[in-house]
Amino acid sequence: MSEHVIVRTSRGPSDDVVTALEKSGVATAHEAHGRRGLLEPELRPIYPGVRIAGRAVTVLSHPGDNLMIHASIEQCREGDVLVVATTSRSTDGMFGDLFATQLLHRGVRGLVTDAGVRDIADLQAMGFPVWARAIHAQGTAKAVPGSVNVPVVVAGQLVSPGDIIVADDDGVLCIPLAAGEQVVEAAAQREANESAKRRRFREGELGLDIYEMRPLLERLGVRYVDADQVNRDSEAIR
Repeated sequence: MSEHVIVRTSRGPSDDVVTALEKSGVATAHEAHGRRGLLEPELRPIYPGVRIAGRAVTVLSHPGDNLMIHASIEQCREGDVLVVATTSRSTDGMFGDLFATQLLHRGVRGLVTDAGVRDIADLQAMGFPVWARAIHAQGTAKAVPGSVNVPVVVAGQLVSPGDIIVADDDGVLCIPLAAGEQVVEAAAQREANESAKRRRFREGELGLDIYEMRPLLERLGVRYVDADQVNRDSEAIR
């Protein structure tokens, strides 16, 4: 779409899907989604210990200009995650505590941005989580048009408005809206499987046996030898 638009849309996941994926977290949901959908690891949380999930409201901005972030807030509703991309790489501090104050009032869960963010101490004190490429105090203008609620590429991942964003200390994951329920089911199965394995590990079993890896090691030519044999072989070579 070449024109600059602000798209009004209610497209998004159910509350049940969002709640389930938030509980699962990024790593489990990523595996359940066939190891797809991760944003690049350069996007990091500005403070640890937070896990969120929500509907993506997308923003396409000019680098160094946050006009369209201002325009996007009106389109946000409770439980959303604001996702900001720029038309070329940027680390300018496009987002700070004044934006967060507005978004908190609307019940927005957090921000994911391919650019920079500032006012970190204030954001942490407010309890507003952000995943960003950079922390940078560089200010920005409000002059160049962009779009809201259009498909964007953020940290190498396509995000469409209404898709499901999951974010925690492990990174950020985007799940297409249509795949949400399937991923929830697969994540639940994975969690049950991991819970059973966790109990066995606590009882002293090894991953080598639970995952039946000993035959694999043998097929790959890995063999067990005693240290004395290694020492004797080393002496023979000398």
